[in-house]
Amino acid sequence: MSETPSIKFEDRADTSSRATPLRRHTLYEAVTERLREMVLEGELPPGSRISERQLCDAFEVSPTPLRQALKVLANEGLVELLSNRGAKVTVVDPAEVADLFEVMASLERLSGSLLATRASDAEITEIRTLHERMMEHFHANQRHEYFQVNQAIHRRLTEIAGNRVLLDLETSLSLKITRARYAANMQLGRWEESAREHEYFVEALERRDAQALSDALSLHMHKTGNAVLQGLRQG
Repeated sequence: MSETPSIKFEDRADTSSRATPLRRHTLYEAVTERLREMVLEGELPPGSRISERQLCDAFEVSPTPLRQALKVLANEGLVELLSNRGAKVTVVDPAEVADLFEVMASLERLSGSLLATRASDAEITEIRTLHERMMEHFHANQRHEYFQVNQAIHRRLTEIAGNRVLLDLETSLSLKITRARYAANMQLGRWEESAREHEYFVEALERRDAQALSDALSLHMHKTGNAVLQGLRQG
């Protein structure tokens, strides 16, 4: 296979490791997934310009699936479409992030109260298994893998809570703060603290202690929000 062309985006670090031809799933889904990952993990920094031509060359795709993917990311608030000029990664607004985490902390408290009574024994075991897998990544210093399982746990907890409105709300809000949460979890001190907080709320779930679970989930979100805002101020 010929050498994969690298991408040279304006105002960002090199991401040539991501610039591989997309052959898996449907082309549209693969492009969307790859671009979302690059934005969330900061490989495409806030405010950086995205050139359609450079992406098409790097991913070996036509403009059609790329533009479809950019529209999805625009709907998620991750990119801003520029008329005849490609797209730009949106800038994180600290004030909006503070508001989002405030709401998320309240939603987590509701989720905890529902989980304590609605989670089946099998689902609780599933969460424990996911947690142990996440901790394996933690001890191996595999931050990307840790974060992926971390997000899977939070998503699964909301699903198990069994409230569709809650699930829709948390899904929508999580997309807006995932980029910032990823950055916060990359801070060593917060990473270690976050891992301990996960152990606390998994234990509370296993006891079906609604109050402890609600408190632990809400506090976890509150502390994550504080870490994110501190990181944004320092940045």
